[in-house]
This record gives sequence, C-alpha cells and structure tokens, in this order.
Amino acid sequence: MPRRLHAYELQRRDHRTCQSVRSFNAHGARRWAAAISLAVLFVSLARTPLYAQDPPPRIGPWVVDLHGVMPRFGDDPALAQSRDLSQGELPGVGLGVTAGVHLYLPKMLGLTVGLGGEGLIGRSHSEPPGPTVDPRTGASIPSTLRPVTETFKSISPQLSLNFGNGNGWSYLSVGIGGSIWSLIPEGLEPLPADEERIRTINYGGGARWFIKPRLAFSLDVRLYEIDNGTPQLGYPGSPRTVLLVIGAGISIK
Repeated sequence: MPRRLHAYELQRRDHRTCQSVRSFNAHGARRWAAAISLAVLFVSLARTPLYAQDPPPRIGPWVVDLHGVMPRFGDDPALAQSRDLSQGELPGVGLGVTAGVHLYLPKMLGLTVGLGGEGLIGRSHSEPPGPTVDPRTGASIPSTLRPVTETFKSISPQLSLNFGNGNGWSYLSVGIGGSIWSLIPEGLEPLPADEERIRTINYGGGARWFIKPRLAFSLDVRLYEIDNGTPQLGYPGSPRTVLLVIGAGISIK
C-alpha cells in the first residue's frame, strides 16, 4: 500500500507540473504587461515635481499621441491552420504605428478621467530560408515554405484613468472595438478570414513626460484580446489570442 500511495502522489505531482507549464504561456504576457504598467505608474508619480509657488497645470485638456509599436505576433499552430499555412511560415514579431486622441475631464477625487480613441496598424513579413544541399547527393533542395505578410489593424474608443498633473502623468486605459488580422502568402488572394472584423478588447497603461510645455515623450504597454474567428471554407477559425504591443513616441497637447 505505501508504494502504491507514493506512486499515486508522484502522478498527481507530475500532472500539476504539466498544468503549470501550460498555463505559464497563457498568463505570462498578462503578468509582464501588468508589471511594466505598474512600474511606469510608480516612476511617473515619483518624478512628479513639487512646486512651492505656482500649482502645476491640469492634465489635458486634450492630447494627441503618435507611437511606433512592436506587436509580438505569435506562432500558434492553430492560427496557421486557420489560413492553410505551416507554422514555420508565420512571420513573428512586427513593427507598426498607433495614433490616438484623448480629451480630459476636470479632476475629481484625485483622478482625471479621459475619453478618446486609438487606432493601430502592425505588420510583419517572413521570407523562407534558401535551398539546402543534400549531403549524400549534393543536390539542391528548395524550401517548401512561402513568404507571408501578416497585418493587424484595430480601432477602438478609449476610457482612461490618469494620475499626476500637466507636467507629466501616468494612466490605465481600456477599449473595446474591432480588429482585422490577415496572413497572406505572397502572390495569393486573401481568404475571407483575412477580412473578417473580430471583436477585440485592449487594456494597458503608460505615461507621458513633458520635456516642453506642449511636447512629451510617451510610453504605452497594451494587451489586445482578440476573439475567435469564424470557420470558413473548410478551415478552422483563428484561435482566441492575446497580443502584446509595446509602443513609444511623442504626445502633443
């Protein structure tokens, strides 16, 4: 009996370990983005200057943001299957831009509420590796992978909570809108899934540091939760995905 109980406990321990490994990737991006957002918030608050004479200006009343961004496109095999691609053809990390406009209400209870909108476009491209050489025959073996372009577009209204003053402030924000996610091999037409508009929730935080009265350096870390796509033309729908996007640029008020 003791040996059987010991074996049973080992099986339970291995099962829990496998579950932990599977859940790490699903929640790792959320934990990392939350940690960066909180760090930005604390640094911004700590660097807020104190004025003995004149009170600092209020947040806003409006801001325009322009950021370069780095969307972290994944390599989920379920995403590749939804477009009749192989996993090795998925492009991976990309580049893009975001633009946003925000209006701010008067401060209440130490917080400033912001209302606005934001748009994002990110792109990545993969090129297949060159041909390989058969070590036995010396013959050239061409790659079976195809060049693929991946594009993500999203637009949404934004609600934000802002902390600080007009010389610099941090924020937490959320938005609900739609996105279009396409993966198109070179020379082929897009599939219906590449043009489908999918409900997307985004949330994150960042900060703006004003180096001049109307010009700031700004940073934003954001997660985009993209709903499942619709199965079409015999292919499965794209999987529910969490996309991490890190951006930096300027803000003008």
